[in-house]
Amino acid sequence: MKIPVYLDNHSTTALDPRVLDAMLPYFTEKFGNAASRNHCFGWEAEAAVDEAREQISRLVRASSPKEIIFTSGATESDNLAIKGVAEAYKEKGNHIITCVTEHRAVLDNCKVLERRGYGVTYLPVDVHGLLDIERLCAAITERTILISIMAANNEIGTIHPVKEIGRIAKQRGIVFHCDGAQAVGKILMDVEEMGVDLLSISAHKMYGPKGVGALYVRSKRPKVRLNPIIDGGGHERGLRSGTLNVPGIVGFGKACEIAGRELSEETSRLIDLREGLKNGILSRLDEVYVNGHPAQRLPGNMNISFAYVEGESLLMALKDIALSSGSACTSASLEPSHVLRALGLEENLVHSSIRFGLGRFNTAEEVDYTVDRMVEEVSRLRKLSPLYESARREMRRRQPRDLKAEQVS
Repeated sequence: MKIPVYLDNHSTTALDPRVLDAMLPYFTEKFGNAASRNHCFGWEAEAAVDEAREQISRLVRASSPKEIIFTSGATESDNLAIKGVAEAYKEKGNHIITCVTEHRAVLDNCKVLERRGYGVTYLPVDVHGLLDIERLCAAITERTILISIMAANNEIGTIHPVKEIGRIAKQRGIVFHCDGAQAVGKILMDVEEMGVDLLSISAHKMYGPKGVGALYVRSKRPKVRLNPIIDGGGHERGLRSGTLNVPGIVGFGKACEIAGRELSEETSRLIDLREGLKNGILSRLDEVYVNGHPAQRLPGNMNISFAYVEGESLLMALKDIALSSGSACTSASLEPSHVLRALGLEENLVHSSIRFGLGRFNTAEEVDYTVDRMVEEVSRLRKLSPLYESARREMRRRQPRDLKAEQVS
């Protein structure tokens, strides 16, 4: 087992060696520009891009590879989807519905649009981070043009009822955008069956390269209109101008091919590792709480609050394990997680949460090591906490009384 152990696979994933092998020729001998259509170097690059489009469309079950638009990543895809719809449909309405636990790439876009005069409804979630479908229906107005709800949460792993949301959007004639950055390649995503009109995807969340992503754009039933946010050359059906990152796109396609082929086996293995991690920690430590839905969650996700321990202090003590106290995109800030706050957690538990992200290259040995180290460091830090000692004394004081009450009843 190599130290440090990497358990932050929701932040990014290691490049799969098979993906690297597919990419390497496109850095050297196959270096053509996919937009150069007057010689064999360009044709070769274009053919590679077309193959990747096919691989990605198969993974998300799109009706055509042409519905895949390449971007620099899911953040750009979210920007194109949300701002693109807002501009293209502004004559129809100016109301957008999203959720309080969305990634900042969605929430910040919505804040920008609010400053431009659009109305945005931010739906709450329950204690498990799940969206209430009835609240969604009640929020829809005649001016609603877009619903933007992520497939799976990046911090707590909760999976939203995407198919049900898609059905409601279709019934009301509203465009449905889904941020699938954490879901695609980890759970089955079928845009046709789920009624998704726009799907944001990122390669580096699924063992592909950084700096490349895609936006699925539905082309029929209905055809979704978007206004571009980048101009200059008319690439990608005029929706995203700029020279295509051919090596990255090739790697993206290969990552999708591998994910589709190995999804079932990988899901089963990750659930086993996740449950081993959870049970190991919960059986050896008291006052620990699992955040997110107990079952309806990403296979490799586990988010746990360790009462009476500062999450940042715990991370600093565990330098031999790569973990996260929240979203990687906001980890430079000490601002508490907006996702955990939305669940209604007490402030002290919000500050004591750790996100475990298990992935393709993690082993049972690494999980066992992580459990041992978590127990060791949480126990050590709690010994330094007067609040924990006070809570323990109160617990011991109440125990005999509680036991006597049980015997009487």
